[in-house]
Amino acid sequence: MPPIRAKITGVTRYVPPRLLTNADLEKMVDTTNDWILERTGIRERHLVENGMASSHMATEAARALLAEKGVHPEEIDLIVVATVTPDMLFPSTACLVQDRLGATRAWGFDLLAACSGFIYALTVGFQFVAAGTHRKALVIGSDTMSSIIDYEDRATCVLFGDGAGAVLIEPCQNNPADMGVIDFHHDIDGSGGCFLHMPGGGSLHPPSHETVEKKMHYVHQDGRQVFKYAVRRMAEVSEMLLTRNGFTGKDLDLLVPHQANERIIRATAERLGLSDSQVLLNIERYGNTTAGTIPIALVDALEQGRLKKGDLVLLLAVGAGYTTGGLLLRWAY
Repeated sequence: MPPIRAKITGVTRYVPPRLLTNADLEKMVDTTNDWILERTGIRERHLVENGMASSHMATEAARALLAEKGVHPEEIDLIVVATVTPDMLFPSTACLVQDRLGATRAWGFDLLAACSGFIYALTVGFQFVAAGTHRKALVIGSDTMSSIIDYEDRATCVLFGDGAGAVLIEPCQNNPADMGVIDFHHDIDGSGGCFLHMPGGGSLHPPSHETVEKKMHYVHQDGRQVFKYAVRRMAEVSEMLLTRNGFTGKDLDLLVPHQANERIIRATAERLGLSDSQVLLNIERYGNTTAGTIPIALVDALEQGRLKKGDLVLLLAVGAGYTTGGLLLRWAY
């Protein structure tokens, strides 16, 4: 019997209907539409309202996925939720989603790797299915970034939005026509943690009047340092994965990068020698939704007819930590 491998068999997204446009931000902070577009490529982003949180968006995306695939919640074996904005520290977001879905046979957990979180969670899901111990794994990226953004800080408030995406992972056999995941590379560099972090709320700086007054519960970022690191590592990891599997940029059908900054994405594409048709870029409409960006982008790619069975696809991200993730796969449907 050939070895078991794993593949994505479905993907859905959820973004809340409320829009925050660059014109809205012009009224809130000292910025302009042209400034935001030139430096980030973002025009608008979606924000939650009416008490919606990360677990709610994750559940909406998951429900849509199960309905689309005709999968009963009790068929799900595993739920992995990538998020840096859980509803609360515990119980986990995965527990909340499992209960709302009625996935009574599933176990699960949250995974925190910032903007690389979805790729890390996807790799975990692939491993469990490829091991033959699980048949259906639900991997979700969901972040309510508006809950940890200071809308008086123009350096960060223009960047982030809220959103979620979910994928279903199932077994496949190891043959060229139906390969699924091919390879991955992940690494971390904790020396860069001080350049993108949320200092308050943990055991080091638990919530207090002082931490709130110092705005320690918001995202703090050194944009220049993060930009330099992301440009370098995204290109390096892409080249590493392609080279060790006998590919070049010309073989790649679609690069689906984390949507943090249009300039980072274009710099990576240029280094790999990719054309615009080989790169998924949708940051204009959503901003940076952290763990939600890649599954949201995959849905956009499908809707635009840019993904077909057998395509060579590279998922790529750099996030706070620093974390870096790359996953190479053959699109399976």
